Amino acid sequence: YGLAMRLASEMLDDYRDGFAQLIDEFDVPKNFPPEVLDAAEVAARRPLGGSDSPHVDRTGVEFLTLDPASSTDLDQAFAIELAGSHSDADVILRYAIADVGWFVRHGDLIDREAWKRGVTVYMPHDRVGLHPPRLAEDAGSLLPGAPKPAVVFVVRIAPDGSVILDGVERAMIRNRAKLAYSTVSPGDLPPAFPELARRFEIGERNRRADRIQMPEQEVVRRDDGGFDLRFRPRNDAENQNAAMSLATNMAVADALHAAGTGLFRTMPAVDERRVGRLRHTARAFGLEWPKAQALSDFEQSLPAGDPKTSAFQMAVRRASGGAAYEPFDPNVKPWHAAVAATYSHVTAPLRRLADRYVIDAALAVANGDRVSAETEQAFIDLPQAMRQGDSRANRVDRAAIDLAEAVVLHGREGEVFEAVVTDEDDRGARIQVRDPATVARIAARRVDPGDDIKVKLVSADPAERRVDFERVG
Repeated sequence: YGLAMRLASEMLDDYRDGFAQLIDEFDVPKNFPPEVLDAAEVAARRPLGGSDSPHVDRTGVEFLTLDPASSTDLDQAFAIELAGSHSDADVILRYAIADVGWFVRHGDLIDREAWKRGVTVYMPHDRVGLHPPRLAEDAGSLLPGAPKPAVVFVVRIAPDGSVILDGVERAMIRNRAKLAYSTVSPGDLPPAFPELARRFEIGERNRRADRIQMPEQEVVRRDDGGFDLRFRPRNDAENQNAAMSLATNMAVADALHAAGTGLFRTMPAVDERRVGRLRHTARAFGLEWPKAQALSDFEQSLPAGDPKTSAFQMAVRRASGGAAYEPFDPNVKPWHAAVAATYSHVTAPLRRLADRYVIDAALAVANGDRVSAETEQAFIDLPQAMRQGDSRANRVDRAAIDLAEAVVLHGREGEVFEAVVTDEDDRGARIQVRDPATVARIAARRVDPGDDIKVKLVSADPAERRVDFERVG
């Protein structure tokens, strides 16, 4: 969904104007046209659960959600159990995904507006939704209480971490509890929850996946009135929750590819040049990376919860090749290097346009039906729409981080910081400042990647979202 970044509440008002400016600067379509809001209101009242409804009754299943405490656009609910009492029994994941396709129909006003947006854009102080709030945060969201329409994916996870799609159905479900990452305890979760995550990690190791658990970047106020930039590592519950989504996305991708259809998320591996740069970055953080160790093995060896691990994971994310969407091609095997598997996006239709169409295809394939012509055409058109939406979200995200870095360093002009050179090209030397964890470029000669240097902060301008360093000594 892009790099998450939060600000401490006490500084939010001071910089609200700066973040709001990003919406205009990057042409983020914030407000929904009145006719789209009206259409969403009509769609939200569409009858559910009657004799003509395609949704079967699964309200007896103990579904839960696990999200940030403040989230109201809940895409995913889950129920987990073991298929038997023996140790090699499959873990059965029932992953209920918001049935956005029940409310949004191909070519209607809501659909056309979603195609203009592509994705939800998350800001430090707000979010700009893919769908109107009446759907995304109310009728279509899997909030606890009343039964909600969902598409339930049944995924089997074997002891070796391999996954298979075992069924897909439209269903009415009831979310029993809205759990939060910050407060959830093991007793709140199904007994098989950690076993699912453990098996998925086994599968990742077997595939030699480079998946990176993204930390969250924060700006926090110090006691002296200044600011610090830090990385908040993801906790165990977040990482385990991610395993459910990844397992479902992989299982769906395999099923669609076998059926000769689908839209796939692809990503090339980090190339050798970038791996070399990452080695210098690791050194900057005091991380010892054995020369013969692969990136995936090194990342998995790092201690969870350590700020140095989080900072390095951020660097890996920047070094990864650009992810893309690609429709089915019989001559090409789609591949996502970060998960080392064929992969589709299917678990966040409230926030990503493409997921709704992949869900539609998965429903058809799993139930022996033909994928609609509209969905097949969408698979051809979606890569461009998603590229535009992702690009805009990423640019907003990068600008927000630039602003945060300028905020943190503002007032420290003239100070000298330790840094390491991570790369060098015609534009100068790329550096990683050790603390605060900041990436910048400087005009420097006679430096090589891996060199330890000292840099002086020349300027930090929040209004321009710009930080400038120069080499000293």
